Amino acid sequence: MLTIKKNKIMIKKALLLSLMSVSALVFFTGCSEKEEEKEEEIEFLVTNPLRKDTTVTRDYVCQVHSIQHIELRALEKGYLEKIFVDEGKIVHKGQLMFKILPIQYQAELQKAEAEANFVEVEFKNTKALADSNIVSKNELALAKAKLDKAKAEVSVAKIHLGFTEVRAPFDGIMDKFQVRLGSLINEGDLLTTISDNSKMWVYFNVPEAEYLSYKAHTQQENLNRVSLLMANQQLFQYPGVVQTIEADFNNETGNIAFRATFPNPNGLLRHGETGTIQMTVPLKNALIIPQKATFEVLEKKYVYVIDKDNKIRSREITIASEMPHIFVVSAGLAATDKILLEGLRQVKENEKIKYTFAKPDSVIANLGLYAE
Repeated sequence: MLTIKKNKIMIKKALLLSLMSVSALVFFTGCSEKEEEKEEEIEFLVTNPLRKDTTVTRDYVCQVHSIQHIELRALEKGYLEKIFVDEGKIVHKGQLMFKILPIQYQAELQKAEAEANFVEVEFKNTKALADSNIVSKNELALAKAKLDKAKAEVSVAKIHLGFTEVRAPFDGIMDKFQVRLGSLINEGDLLTTISDNSKMWVYFNVPEAEYLSYKAHTQQENLNRVSLLMANQQLFQYPGVVQTIEADFNNETGNIAFRATFPNPNGLLRHGETGTIQMTVPLKNALIIPQKATFEVLEKKYVYVIDKDNKIRSREITIASEMPHIFVVSAGLAATDKILLEGLRQVKENEKIKYTFAKPDSVIANLGLYAE
């Protein structure tokens, strides 16, 4: 009897386990079917490229130059007797900066002045005799010529003496000294450099295609304004103006040099700095798409285009310009193409999808809302 009861209990347990397994199988099968139904019900967001006039900001590596940056060199030979300024200091036009020992030139001036005084006495005596008709007018003219020559030699001696004093040619900032006090200096030796930083010339190179676009949309009387991004990634507070374009292209690089002028009232910019010029260029009838609608394969850009059968097709595109959240497309798309905006990782090539269409102007205007 005990054995029969045990068998009945075991049979009941087996039936119960079987029922539980069947129930679990039905439950999981139902869940799987529901998940498949949900996947089938996904609708993707689709839009068109937007064609409109816009502007794009392009960046160019640049070099900053003082509006005047010159070398100060010795005009005469001698020992450096005195330095009146210091490195990095502001100097003003006409300010005395260096003095070369002037002993030789002072002696030459004294000699020239003495000779001029002697010739002047001779001229006065000859004139008195000529007035009395004792000597001819030719002798008076000769004496006058000697006096003029002596005075000219005095002027030359004064100029040579003046060359021993080196003065600032304009208001500017001193660079480092190339000589030291007491140095023996030869004519032409470099003493220092001086920079006028009241305005700065900023040079940058522009490719030929961008130069042509610039010229097509910029009139000479309406010069293009640019901004300067400094090395610390801060924008210089004053805008600059493109004033000069070089005459010739560089055949090796295909670039042409632009020059922008920036005011520098606070003296923040210095000669030799580097930075980035940011120039806003107009784009007519540009084709615009959101960056998030693209994906990259082997450094090439693609989008998913929905064909007439609602199937996904990948298509390579060419990017002309890049802006925050936006690409300007130059090839690969038409304004009538439907492109996948979201869910790029959830679809496969040639897959048929359901979608909701969003107007392109609304998509572009609300990219922050659509951002993933």
